[in-house]
Amino acid sequence: DEIENFMNDLNDDTFDARIASGGGRMQITMDRYEANWPMVEEGWKIHVLGEGRKFKSATEAIETYRKETGVVDQDLPGFVIVDGEEPVGTIEDGDSVILFNFRGDRAQEICKAFDEEEFDKFDRVRKPDVKFAGMLQYDADLNIPKKYLTEPPKIKYTLTEQLVKEGINEYAISETQKYGHVTYFWNGNRSEKFDDTLETYVEIPSDVIPFEQRPWMKSAEITDQLCEAITSGEYQFLRTNYPNGDMVGHTGNLEATIIGVEAVDLALGRVLKAVDQANAILLITADHGNADEMYDKPKPDEAVHKAKTSHTLNKVPFIVYNADIELKQGDDLGLSNIAATVCQLLDVKPNEHWNPSLIEEAK
Repeated sequence: DEIENFMNDLNDDTFDARIASGGGRMQITMDRYEANWPMVEEGWKIHVLGEGRKFKSATEAIETYRKETGVVDQDLPGFVIVDGEEPVGTIEDGDSVILFNFRGDRAQEICKAFDEEEFDKFDRVRKPDVKFAGMLQYDADLNIPKKYLTEPPKIKYTLTEQLVKEGINEYAISETQKYGHVTYFWNGNRSEKFDDTLETYVEIPSDVIPFEQRPWMKSAEITDQLCEAITSGEYQFLRTNYPNGDMVGHTGNLEATIIGVEAVDLALGRVLKAVDQANAILLITADHGNADEMYDKPKPDEAVHKAKTSHTLNKVPFIVYNADIELKQGDDLGLSNIAATVCQLLDVKPNEHWNPSLIEEAK
């Protein structure tokens, strides 16, 4: 309502700013890693064609959905704002469209729908002739999108670059929801491999179902193949991401999140056995939390806790298993120290630009 009131104050006979459509990122438009193209199709119908449930304002839409289902913001169904019965803002020939996402994983598919002439993921019905640009280029290797407003960050000196130079054989596995995190993001927003011979990628297809309905996700399937890869002896550095704490935690469903965390605990128990069998070292950490703090404190005028859908700011653990080392302690240590730590454990020289290893030097 603050945004809508602000726009109303700006508007006059020569200017008309409005929220024209919307919906939650887990429902429409913002699929990632091509896990669920129908989400993007639904977003296209909502934003471009103006086809969807109609409301007089975004405030009305959000309050109605919350009242009907108790849905949290990221799970809001799509909505279209109308004046009378007509949508106030379909996307037409001659329009300019700016996708102002900064992060690339959930931006790429809708970019393809606007940019590609030969597009077969869904029937667009019509493709408006618009000037389309992203806030930045979300994938420079694949040229997505073709036009953008600012140069993407040039991420250099990644861990994979360093390991490839040393001939280290790598293995990356996750399910679709986090597959890009262990490949695209891991390699510095790069979809291509640095070395096809030394890098092996495995994607376990995620279920297309609300996470709280299947909170174990694909933890068992990931672990099946990861343990096999660990004990094979073919790889010197392996990585995975278990999405459960993040994706199920975002739902605000405490019971489901407990099950999701327990599923990861079971998976880690199996990984530990494989690590023992291979006489390997296991590092366990997280990029951020969601299962650790699932509700915001209620405001004075609110009776219940609302689900916390943003990432938490609590520190994450860093655990080393099966290595006779001592870790440094300090508030200035974090994820950026892990690359050098991995290299030290692999007896590989770390990149000179990195923050130092977390391992205490022997006295």
